[in-house]
Amino acid sequence: MTQPADEPEGAAEHLPLAKELARVNRALTALSAGNRTLLRATNEQQLLDDMCRVIVDTGGYLLASVGFVQPDEPRTIRWMVHLSAGAADGADEPRAWSETIYGRTATGVAIRTGEAVIGRRLLTDPQYAGPEYGHLRKHAAKLGYAAISAFPLRVDGEVLGAVAMAAADPDAFDQAEVALLGEMVDDMAYGIAALRVRVRHEQAEATIARLAFYDSLTGLPNRTRLVEQLDAAMGDARRGRHALALLHLEVGRFQEINKVLGYRAGDQLLQLLARRLQAQVRGHETLARVGEAEFALLLPDGGADYARQTAQRLVAMMREPVELAGLLLDARVGIGIALYPGHATDADSLIRRANAAMHQAAPGRGGYAMYTGGQEQENTRRLALMGDLYSAIRDNELELYCQPKVGMATRKVCGAEALVRWRHPRHGLVSTMEFIQMAEQAGTITPLTNWMMDAAFSQAHSWREAGEDWALAINLSAHDLYDPGLVDRIRGLFSTWGIPPDRIQFELTESALMTDPAAALETLVRLKRLDVKLFLDDYGTGYSSLGYLQKLPMDGIKIDKSFVTPMVSSGDSEVIVCSTIDLGHNLGLDVVAEGVEDQATWRRLEGLGCDIAQGYLISQPMPAADFPDWAGAWARAPA
Repeated sequence: MTQPADEPEGAAEHLPLAKELARVNRALTALSAGNRTLLRATNEQQLLDDMCRVIVDTGGYLLASVGFVQPDEPRTIRWMVHLSAGAADGADEPRAWSETIYGRTATGVAIRTGEAVIGRRLLTDPQYAGPEYGHLRKHAAKLGYAAISAFPLRVDGEVLGAVAMAAADPDAFDQAEVALLGEMVDDMAYGIAALRVRVRHEQAEATIARLAFYDSLTGLPNRTRLVEQLDAAMGDARRGRHALALLHLEVGRFQEINKVLGYRAGDQLLQLLARRLQAQVRGHETLARVGEAEFALLLPDGGADYARQTAQRLVAMMREPVELAGLLLDARVGIGIALYPGHATDADSLIRRANAAMHQAAPGRGGYAMYTGGQEQENTRRLALMGDLYSAIRDNELELYCQPKVGMATRKVCGAEALVRWRHPRHGLVSTMEFIQMAEQAGTITPLTNWMMDAAFSQAHSWREAGEDWALAINLSAHDLYDPGLVDRIRGLFSTWGIPPDRIQFELTESALMTDPAAALETLVRLKRLDVKLFLDDYGTGYSSLGYLQKLPMDGIKIDKSFVTPMVSSGDSEVIVCSTIDLGHNLGLDVVAEGVEDQATWRRLEGLGCDIAQGYLISQPMPAADFPDWAGAWARAPA
């Protein structure tokens, strides 16, 4: 047979090869364009859209779609892209990948098995012969595609979904073409993974930024962020020649609430208060959490009047009880106010001065206070003294003082209360109450107590060597009482100085005992095993019940001077003193009266049967070295 005149010899034999080369070239072109798309993609949806556009527009395929599996019980497919040549939307594809009728499509099988499904012929494949696939056959005929392939899309080792492609040629998707298309799908998976890593990194950076600049409990800006915003607001105020205000708020009784209800309840309280305060913030004002139970409110356009009005509004709002753990809690705040530029011209100083003002706020003053010039200087002085106190303890620069105790029946000196004095080289004699509070705040109360005990034991030993039978009473704070090393240290001091237990006594306040009654009782029992005498100090001003007093291994009680000093002129005070003396004796306790300042009080106490007196009538506190001479003079004085 002769060939037609217009057909070259052997052309029919080379036609399949030419088609194959065309398909391979098409796939290779799409692969190259896809690589460029990967480099330009900035988010996952853009990548999927652009890659499908390359498959259709550059590769010449009639359909490109991407479906992601959904982690639901029906095992549905979410179509991320469904692009047909000449159309923005494709057929209503089945949305299942389970072992169902619709799940047996090329896409469903590729997802379920993790293997590529190649060259299914939609119009002739028996798989699609059933009536349930009629809409697919109709859609394929309409758009002109005869073969479809689906490639699993693997990301981080898991099948994320599948990429489906359709071609007009029923013999499309030969081995070489499929290899290139598979490589393209792998590149798409790599791009998805890379974009997701980038998103995770961005999320991590955002988390780090939140941790650095925002409080994790309340979600409010933290101190670092507040300083930044305060710096910027001060710059704006400086350029605009206007004032701004900073309010520093502290939640009252927060430590007590934490102790009673627990830290989780304390956290819930702070979250509730933060929301309540945030609801009061206006415009571009900023609320921040700047301490455990402290907040700050920046008023970028507020002067003194607006700051006061805001403080009054917040104080009134915070008077409303907070419901927590089935209780209605009074969580009032104290507010300090500092102004730019009048009080400070930099952020750190303004924060410090608002904080200083906060400590001057009191309910009787409306619950808020404006900064005044002396507050920060006083705080600075106290901070300096805290450091100097530590050095004074370390370098033995404190002084031991004694205030005598006298037996009322015999008028004989029976001992003294050991006291500490601090004579600062620049500030002179510092108030004892002040530097003891400093020691508690600065965490140096234990070293201070240790110094006191060392000095008292040494002094008691000295008196014993001189033949004097005087006992020294040492005060223990709440912090000391709950120090696990206290009893062992006292035991060691008795061994070191070799003095009998009756030469040392310990005085403890009711409030110290009630901080943790069970732990306090345990410490007192251990102390009594050393055979020392224990006295309940400031009796009548604390919170202990008679039932609890019965359980304490006490040897005596000291009636607080607030009842003793006015007892001659106040019938109520005398009744309290008389009742306390009777109570103490009925419990087998010695009774000491503090604050005995005149003969009338002495005589009245003597008539009531009080055992021991202490007060200015007998003597003011004196240096321990002066005590023997004073005791001699007291013994020689007429009764």
